[in-house]
Amino acid sequence: MSIWLVGAAGMLGQAVAARLTDLALPFDATDQELDITDLARVGDYAEANRFTHVINCAAYTAVDQAESQAVVAHAVNAEGPHHLALAASRIGAALLHVSTDYVFDGRARQPYREDDACNPLGAYARSKRDGELRVLETLAHDPGGRSVYILRTSWLYGEGGPNFVATMLRLMAERRELRVVADQRGRPTYTRDLAEAAVSLLGLDASASRPAADSGVYHFANRGETSWHEFAMAILEYGRQRGYPLIAEAIEAIATADYPRPAPRPAYSVLATDKIEAVLGRAPRPWQDALRDYLDRVVP
Repeated sequence: MSIWLVGAAGMLGQAVAARLTDLALPFDATDQELDITDLARVGDYAEANRFTHVINCAAYTAVDQAESQAVVAHAVNAEGPHHLALAASRIGAALLHVSTDYVFDGRARQPYREDDACNPLGAYARSKRDGELRVLETLAHDPGGRSVYILRTSWLYGEGGPNFVATMLRLMAERRELRVVADQRGRPTYTRDLAEAAVSLLGLDASASRPAADSGVYHFANRGETSWHEFAMAILEYGRQRGYPLIAEAIEAIATADYPRPAPRPAYSVLATDKIEAVLGRAPRPWQDALRDYLDRVVP
């Protein structure tokens, strides 16, 4: 067994690396030093190492900046995954590619399932959806039927990278009043929980008695939906309980229209996780429990 962890220096990549290390699984970690938009370099590296599994955590995630850097976002989020899929197919490796709730337009009023129609709204969202399609196309044209997984997630936060929870904690320590959007709903996800699910989906969890899951698209997010405003209120409450030096006294609920951004956001991007729950034999823990765990780990 040999695992290639792509995007290892990012927030999610660090969590996956920690999970693989905990399981004593051998892996090679690369980040920007190996440019996944370079097809030849990706192919040469894969051929030289003959990996059995490729986990792609690399992504261009600057959602608003992508509106003015669409070419760069597309190269990283679409062309890069395609190159990895081609290389994985050539050497017979399983590939897991992480995607996003932004592939949906947010007009639904019930949780999105894996086979629901996608309609990405902005440059970042379109680049991620194109990446999905290119990876899935590689699977469809692979006569060997290699294992290929698209793992969508939402509202990701964790150690080792900028995220909503860290930003809120900083602002709550600096300001007495904050304003947070209340008309966007989703499912927050802790990187450690997503990393565990990804490794299990590939059948790499040493404690698992089942093989890798069938190829296809899966959703994973911590259980329970919320709004950004409700999420912020929980961060304030749980942070205070843990002794964070927070001075915030009020968090005003505002509409998306009151906080205009360059890139559109889906108003409702709650992901249904029934499919992955059936495969893994367990449901994700509630987002409140995951948030408490994260705060316990990063308490100042």
